[in-house]
Amino acid sequence: MDTIYDRIETTARDLYIRALKDIPRDVRDGLQRAHAAEKAGGHQTAERVMFTILNNIEVADKKSMMVCQDTGLPVFKVSIGSEAKIDVAELKNRLRKGCERATAEYPLRSNTVHPLTRKHTGTNTGQGVPIVKLYFVPGSDRIEISMAPKGSGSENTSFLKMLNPSEGRKGVKQFILQCVFESGARPCPPIIVGVGLGGTSDVAMQLAKEASTFRKIGSANPDPDVAQLERELLEAINQTGIGPQGLGGATTAMAVHIEWAHTHISQNPVAVNMQCWRGERAEAVISLNETEVHSHGTL
Repeated sequence: MDTIYDRIETTARDLYIRALKDIPRDVRDGLQRAHAAEKAGGHQTAERVMFTILNNIEVADKKSMMVCQDTGLPVFKVSIGSEAKIDVAELKNRLRKGCERATAEYPLRSNTVHPLTRKHTGTNTGQGVPIVKLYFVPGSDRIEISMAPKGSGSENTSFLKMLNPSEGRKGVKQFILQCVFESGARPCPPIIVGVGLGGTSDVAMQLAKEASTFRKIGSANPDPDVAQLERELLEAINQTGIGPQGLGGATTAMAVHIEWAHTHISQNPVAVNMQCWRGERAEAVISLNETEVHSHGTL
């Protein structure tokens, strides 16, 4: 009889594969809006690029194949109910085994290498990989797992700056726009721009990854000041003219997501993490009685 840990392992395997093949509904909708915007604006090259992107997704749906060859590094966000009675060490172990099974059984391209020797593990796992972010939910017996394979094209366009508080809101906006300009076509626009604001340097980077990877397009930060900044930045970024795949157009970004934390009176950390147009992620909920995997559906 399967244990809860067996189900976690199998779910991790399935989520890794599903995330690479089934683009989330909110991302599909964002891409459709981008295509419509480029068509309405008369940006013929950008319209063709967006048509090709949408066709890529349609072909992947029909043939049940991956949307992109980059299988990324596996990132898990796990919310554990306080009543789930889970051994966290074993949970992490099973997430790792699930990634190894996905790599061997599908099979997937493996990306994990030693940072100095560049020796390949061949399993999409290794020291510190998969990346597992844990959250705890009171009064629940469920385990909610979100998985995102974070590709290198967008991950390589990550930034951190410790701003002086005196630079204010203007300095925050200026730095984020500078990051977008510097990134250009490398993160495969139209992108999702994740911003981590406040905390300490490491917290800001974690918040930026959360914002770019796990927030749904169309969602707004519940803090009204932060939500207003999201809107201002999205408008400014889409006025840069970088456009889809950096070939010009009206849609450089589909969304700007900001997550924030309170910080020290004498610092203001700002981190930026990009996500490419695929916005790959998959989710599942595990309880003692069942496992529910969330499918995203076709265009």
